[in-house]
Amino acid sequence: MAQQAENKDIDQYHYSKNLDNAVQYLSFALGQEEYGVDILRVQEIRSWEPVSRIPNVPYYEKGVVNLRGSIVPILDLRERFNLSKAEYTPLTVVVVLQTGDNNKTRIMGVVVDSVSDVISVDKTEIQGAPDFGAKVSNEFINGLVSVNERMVMLLDVDKLLKLEELDQDES
Repeated sequence: MAQQAENKDIDQYHYSKNLDNAVQYLSFALGQEEYGVDILRVQEIRSWEPVSRIPNVPYYEKGVVNLRGSIVPILDLRERFNLSKAEYTPLTVVVVLQTGDNNKTRIMGVVVDSVSDVISVDKTEIQGAPDFGAKVSNEFINGLVSVNERMVMLLDVDKLLKLEELDQDES
């Protein structure tokens, strides 16, 4: 009886240890590639709807939408990552992400081909982004993880949105 109680305590310890290392990501597809963002950064998932165009913005910024009284910029991640352009279909969605620093919270929608699922990842299984040299930027890739025989690139939402601010400042 004491042995069973001890085994139960050990199992409970391993279960909570695994939970401490677990992080959840929303995975989505861009072409044949799969990406993920921290689920805690996802505000909502919306179907694609026409946007109000804004003049003099980079080609990948599709425009803005009114989201419950807030004006939210929408950018196409396919175009942002220089992937081939694709027609929007009924599966095309906008993932509304939020980021924040000490002073403000920023909300932005990103157009993706389709949402896959929510994946739980052990932090220890996340591998660093590969270094392809100075000509290839992997600045917004937080890491890579293998999930069910497929590679998922984990994006750093803060860096992705900060790069957007830099691009806007340069224009």
